[in-house]
Formats: sequence, structure tokens, C-alpha cells
Amino acid sequence: MINVAIVVSLVAVAGLLVWPRVANAPLWRATVTPLASIIGSGFLVLGPILDVSFGIWTPLAMAALCAVAYAFGWAVRHNIAAEARGSAGPKDRLEQGANLVLAFAYFISVAYYLNLFGAFAVSLTPFDTEFVARMVTTGVFVIILVVGFTKGFRALERMEQVSVGIKLAIIAGLIVGLAWHFGGEASGGRLVFNAPSVGGWQAVTLLFGLIVTVQGFETSRYLGATYDAATRVRSMRLAQWISTAIYMAYIVLIAYSFRPDQLSLEETAIIDMMSVVAPVLPALLVAAALAAQFSAAVADTSGAGGLVREVSGGKVPAKFAYVLLVAVGLLLTWGFDVYQIISYASRAFAAYYALQALIAAVLARKEGGWKVWAFGALALLGVAITVLGRAVEGG
Repeated sequence: MINVAIVVSLVAVAGLLVWPRVANAPLWRATVTPLASIIGSGFLVLGPILDVSFGIWTPLAMAALCAVAYAFGWAVRHNIAAEARGSAGPKDRLEQGANLVLAFAYFISVAYYLNLFGAFAVSLTPFDTEFVARMVTTGVFVIILVVGFTKGFRALERMEQVSVGIKLAIIAGLIVGLAWHFGGEASGGRLVFNAPSVGGWQAVTLLFGLIVTVQGFETSRYLGATYDAATRVRSMRLAQWISTAIYMAYIVLIAYSFRPDQLSLEETAIIDMMSVVAPVLPALLVAAALAAQFSAAVADTSGAGGLVREVSGGKVPAKFAYVLLVAVGLLLTWGFDVYQIISYASRAFAAYYALQALIAAVLARKEGGWKVWAFGALALLGVAITVLGRAVEGG
């Protein structure tokens, strides 16, 4: 029965997303890009990481991550609105620096996406080893390099539109399955309240290292060729609200439904957890992971190339950025584990957010008041995350 409920909810959400009134609505189209980025890879790894690390306090940790992301999103939205008003000056040089930092963050995030792609690709096969997963990741890096270097990503980018619908529909099915499982555990008096394995400053720096899992809202800033500033501001805010609601529901349902012996810190731990919930979920999760990680990697590779070309004034072609991105990606793939890559990506994005908050503080000086101090504090928080974020110690 639970499998039927999952499939029905999945089909219903998929149908809603392709309904012309929804699919063609400008606000929703503008919301889908940041929403898909925010709840992409994080959805695959956050549940096990937070439950093992924070136990009974897992929802609080998730709420803290979402709150920090929303605060940084506020700074980015402020900058979008200011740019629309024609504000210029010192912030232009800071913006160039921020774009360069974001391009580097994309270099690391692509490695993060494709390492998850490799891990999930082999997870349900007889070849489920770290070496084979890294070989799969390497192969996809080569494909992306060849396609990007010779033909560009226009054909591959079409996959992003399809993968967004697949991912959101499967997430809906996953939450329905988890809610069913949670209800059964609650009615049977089997809810669990695990003790946290980290605390104090260690818990804070761990959350710092997980910022990338709620990252993606900043993509709205770079949709100016398609949407006006007001739409981008509204869509980013809406994407963050929706993603927070989804993440909180997901985390609450996971936090109190699984015993410690059902949890692990493997990259694909969510698959084993969901096999306890319903037989249909592991295969669906793998399908979502492969579609989402590949399309996200293509999008960030293309974005990195465009940013490098823009910052260099066209002197450095996007193709050079692709070569550098693949070189960095292969170094990370074979030199570090997924959790270390997540930490590095979080720190890189935190540096970008620190610069965006600094830009917001500079722009807010004209308005005066408390915003200057608030954006300044956010910039300092971004610097702290960049310096202090640490990796999960995986199993």
C-alpha cells in the first residue's frame, strides 16, 4: 500500500509540474531554477549526516542551516534590487571579485555533484566500490570536457528542465513514504530520540561545512537576461521558503524514525534508509540522483565558463575554464572523499556570500540605518564559515 501511495503522489506532482498553467507561469519558471539548485544534492546527503551528528536536535540544525541561507539570500536580493536601480561605484569591483570566487566555487561544486553521481550510479550494482564510483565520476568529467570543448552545452542543458521535474516529483514521493513510515512508528510507540554525536563548537563548525547543501538561491541573480529584478527577488524568496518547508518536513520525518543501527555516514546511506521505508524508494532515489547530479554539473560547468569569460572581459575563453574545472575536479575526486569536497565547496560559496554581503553593506550606506551593520555582520559570518568550516568524518 505504501508503494502505491508513493507512486500516486509522484505522478500527481509530476502532472502538476507539466500542467501548462503551472509550467508556463513566469514566477514559477523563475522559481524552479533556484529551487532545484537548493534541494538538489543536499537532499541526498543531509538526512543521514544531520541525524548521525545531531540526533534529537537534527531539526534545529536544519533550521539553522536554512536561516543562515535565507540571511545570505536577503543580501543577494538586496543587491539585485539595487542593481535594478542603477547603483554603481566601488561595488562594481567587488562584484567582479565575487563572480570570480563564484566561478571557483562552481569548480568544486561540480566535483561534489559528480562524485555523488558516481556513488549513486554503482550503489545498486555488484560493482559498488569506491574505486569504481570514482572511475564513473572520471568518465563523466571526460564527457563534459569533450562536449563543452567541442560543441558547448546547449544540448545537455535541455536535460536540466526534465531533471527538475523528475527530482521534485520523486522528492514528493519520498516525503509521502517517510510520512507513512513515521506514522507507523509513532502509532506503535517506536519513535526514537538519538543522542547527538557532536556538540558545542564542533557542531557549529560542522554546520559551517554544510552550507553548500542549502546553496543555490544565488542563481536567481544571474537570470537577468530572462526575468526582471522584481521577479528574480520574488522567485528567490519563494524558492527559499519552499525549500525550507521541504527540508524541514524531510528532516523531522527522518530524525525520529530511524535507530542508530539504521544510520551511517556513507555517501549513499539514504538508499539503505529508504529501503526500510518502502521497496520502491531506492530505485527512485538513484534515478533522481543521476538526473539531478548530471544536470547540476552541466549547469555549473556552463556557469563557471561564462563567469570566467565575463570577468576576464572575454580574454579567457570558456573552453579554458572547462579544462581547468575538469583538472580541479579530477584532483578532488582522487584526492579527497565526498564529505571533504562538500566542506571545500561550502567554504568557497561562503566566500562568495561574504562578498555579496559586503556589496550589500556598501550599497546600504546610502540608505543608512541598521542594514549596514546587519550586512556587515553577514559578511563576517561568511568569512568565519570560509575559514572554520569542517568536513563530516564519514564512515
